[in-house]
Amino acid sequence: MKLLALDTSTEACSAALFIDGEIRQRFEITPKAHTKLLLPMIESLLAEAELKLSQLDALAFGCGPGSFTGLRIATGVVQGLAFGADLPVVPVSTLAALAQNRLPERAFVAIDARIGEIFWGVYQRNADGFMELVGKEAVLPVEQIEFPAQSALGMGSGWRVYKEELLLKTEGFVTQIESDVLPQSSTIAELGVYGFQRGLGVAAEFAQPVYLRDKVAQTEIERAQIRLNRDNG
Repeated sequence: MKLLALDTSTEACSAALFIDGEIRQRFEITPKAHTKLLLPMIESLLAEAELKLSQLDALAFGCGPGSFTGLRIATGVVQGLAFGADLPVVPVSTLAALAQNRLPERAFVAIDARIGEIFWGVYQRNADGFMELVGKEAVLPVEQIEFPAQSALGMGSGWRVYKEELLLKTEGFVTQIESDVLPQSSTIAELGVYGFQRGLGVAAEFAQPVYLRDKVAQTEIERAQIRLNRDNG
């Protein structure tokens, strides 16, 4: 099995190559240079492995939730590669990739979504050793989150920005917090292979970003109103 994975959903930019169980990765934290670094990372990995894109079985990418611009970059690149090489694509949740980084028994994953909200998902390790979604992913204010009354690892930037509110809301069930962890293409590769083996690969045109928000871009007036309401509430 040979699969190329990529991710630009956060300030991190990364690409990884899975070859029969071995993973090679390029990873760099670079908030504004994703478009410059991603393709060279991919070219470097393929050259190092002496592989052509057409020799791969599939592609995978971090489909979100995450940065609107970052998700569009990853989607555009993976679609272009998939069309050119006629390869299937496995979309992988950014929240799942975060949880897969540590493989706890259970994870409460929260990424800062700005304007007073978080991207939220509860993940649990399954019998195959992969993090599996419990319920649904959502974007919502901290006070509206729902979680199982079970101990879990808190993961993601949401735990840094809203630590006190989240700890209060989760009522002592969080055993440890890792707020600085970022999604990596190495875990996206692992989840991509797992998804591919389960028949979750799609054609290039169906490889789409997941924003969770119905309305991605809000006007400055709307954002100001949300901030005002939050400050007064």
